[in-house]
Amino acid sequence: MPVKVAFIGAGSVGFTRGLVRDILCVPELQDTQFSFTDINAHNMDMVYQLCKRDISFAGLKATISATLDRREALKEANYVISCVRVGGLEGFQTDIDIPLRYGIDQCVGDTLCAGGIMYGQRTIAALLGFCKDISEVSAPGCLFLNYSNPMAMNVWACDKYGYGVKTVGLCHGIEGGIYQIGKVLGLPQNELDIICAGINHQTWYVGVKHKGIELTGQLLEAFERHPEYSKTEKVRIDMLRRFGYYSTESNGHLSEYVSWYRKRSEEINEWIDLSSWINGETGGYLRVCTEGRNWFEHDFPNWMQGPPHTFRPEDRGHERGSYIIEALETGRVWRGHFNVINNGTITNLPEDACVEVPGYVDGNGISIPRVGDLPLGCAAVCSSSISVQRLSVEAAVHGDDTLLRQAMMMDPLTGTMCNPPEIWQMVDEMLVAQAEWLPQYSKSIEEAQQRLSKGKLIPTREYRGAARLHTKSVEEMATAKEESRRNAQDADKGKLLKTQ
Repeated sequence: MPVKVAFIGAGSVGFTRGLVRDILCVPELQDTQFSFTDINAHNMDMVYQLCKRDISFAGLKATISATLDRREALKEANYVISCVRVGGLEGFQTDIDIPLRYGIDQCVGDTLCAGGIMYGQRTIAALLGFCKDISEVSAPGCLFLNYSNPMAMNVWACDKYGYGVKTVGLCHGIEGGIYQIGKVLGLPQNELDIICAGINHQTWYVGVKHKGIELTGQLLEAFERHPEYSKTEKVRIDMLRRFGYYSTESNGHLSEYVSWYRKRSEEINEWIDLSSWINGETGGYLRVCTEGRNWFEHDFPNWMQGPPHTFRPEDRGHERGSYIIEALETGRVWRGHFNVINNGTITNLPEDACVEVPGYVDGNGISIPRVGDLPLGCAAVCSSSISVQRLSVEAAVHGDDTLLRQAMMMDPLTGTMCNPPEIWQMVDEMLVAQAEWLPQYSKSIEEAQQRLSKGKLIPTREYRGAARLHTKSVEEMATAKEESRRNAQDADKGKLLKTQ
């Protein structure tokens, strides 16, 4: 029987179309049955039309369907892939703009800090609904592959409260760092033996070998002398200098997960670089996502007239989902990095936490080897974030706004920038602004509205951030059509060209 793969949030053109292509590049999977579902019929239909045209043009046996009925899409699925953004760009905007009024300057705001915590509150409730449906209507043993952030919080919640559904989190962040390490060492990427371990977006390259020789100790000097990275990756290099290991996540991401680099607005520009959003631009990811979605809407007719995807081995991308499905279905062994519950894999991090670690996949399943202890400093950085994640997960599952506020207090950058009364008021504002996506908080939202209506509020400021760039209009994007098209179609927007 053909494998059935269901996509939730299928209106995400970068992830959905790219993963469909990757799966169909595997000869044994070219009869896959795809089913799409989304709450936005318009977005889903555009991606459905593109993928259906790709498959038809290639003459493959694969089939594709699209429906607003989630349970229908998930029926008898062997694999379910989630790439949802709960709250869409509207919710994302509040994750960035409300904290800015309290001095919290985020580059991304989707994993930790105030924005990431609230993103988790919106997303976890939705994912648990997905898990319930999977447990009831999907094929026995269905594997849930989650691409949605905040990755660690989401996988943690699904594992603990997700009706027994096997969940694995996938992120492409590790690949970018491996590419950088190869460049600074002057070595081919495919010759490096890399081991990463930690938590998502705070994973550390604890082993870097070439032909059996350990090179980790050479990384600091290599990055410091590199003409590009010495300017664009100042936070990552400083963390390497202080902790001895390079971190997987980009300069902008990493800068908002700790308390040291974005706490003084006059110093932020010393640590970031505006040649690319991912190096630390205020609200940078929101900007490129907004521009990408707007361009896709505008340019869709041209996409339908452009060349369809082809399905040769060399066309395949690097997203991990297709490689996992290939290994499980064919028995071919694949090694990658996975977000899973720790269960003793990293021995000096909590067992119940979600960690990002190496693993192997074949016809017998996913196997995770024991990593052992992280270096103490690296473990300490991860541990402070894990406390935030644990509070956030329990808050989201139970609609407990006290735990939510405590998570904000414990978050490194939020706690650095705000005192407790400011955090309480900011949470009230964010709950009210995001009410339509937070059904579990209905009572807390009503109470927050009452407090905010009294008028005796802590003063905040209108603040656009230390490094906020203009969001281009469609007319402005039209002056660089190819760049705009790449932005719209690329799931990993960290690969984007430098901003204009």
